[in-house]
Amino acid sequence: MITSGEAVARGTQLLKEVGLPTPRLDAQLLAGHILGIERAMLYAYPEREMSPEQEQAFFDLIERRGHGEPVAYLLGHKEFYGRDFLVDRRVLIPRPETELLVEAALAVIQQKIAAGQMPLVADIGTGSGAIAITLAVEEPSLPYLYACDISPQALEVALLNSQRHHVEQRVSLRQGDLLAALPEPVDILIANLPYVGTEEMALLAPDVRAYEPHLALFSGPYGLGLLQRFCQETQQSGMLKSGGVMLLEIGYQQRTPLTQSIYELWPHATIAYEKDYGGWDRLLQIAI
Repeated sequence: MITSGEAVARGTQLLKEVGLPTPRLDAQLLAGHILGIERAMLYAYPEREMSPEQEQAFFDLIERRGHGEPVAYLLGHKEFYGRDFLVDRRVLIPRPETELLVEAALAVIQQKIAAGQMPLVADIGTGSGAIAITLAVEEPSLPYLYACDISPQALEVALLNSQRHHVEQRVSLRQGDLLAALPEPVDILIANLPYVGTEEMALLAPDVRAYEPHLALFSGPYGLGLLQRFCQETQQSGMLKSGGVMLLEIGYQQRTPLTQSIYELWPHATIAYEKDYGGWDRLLQIAI
């Protein structure tokens, strides 16, 4: 029999040997997952024994992590905005910087509510549903909002997450390409669309490149294809009401071309950018 402390030490060494950046943290998370305990319990009781079955399951996960599979997929969940979301290879893993998009959307929603308007909200490219579900939970006065994705497989995960957070009656999941699934115009459009260029593929972490869905990552050579098409469709479709707001997560080199595209579509739009925790442009807000 092996103790949890011994298993974590051995797992850490195996992950360190293959050059992973956070080997001890990864080993602790995987051990906690197998034992059904928090990391703090691993620290407090390193002498806790693993059964042979648990030991086998742990080192199987260590081997998969050693081949680059993301920890979130191995665990089957990821924290976002203080809540736990189910994730697997059907969806992109939620990132901390996307919480900026949620905060900005909540601010716009609350401004409109304070002005006496109950806004209609749509999250385009919802993936796991993390953005739409978080908005529904954080702003319970919203009667409903739309969450759209081109991938029916992603929407299966989003449905599980909406049920997990008890908002399945208020988050209306729609399958379709960009705005095609929306049944009515909305006041606020939120989108975390693919914005990585295929030219930048080599810059991504190997586990992201190898395991996360490329449909949710890449958009043309410079990552602008879907963002620009989304803006064009929004302008042409009438699916964003007059006085509406768009909130987009963007790539770090896209400010100049997107600004140009937006002013061509909406000459009088108000545009604001916000930087992420690393100091890169990451959030684009457009008021039309």
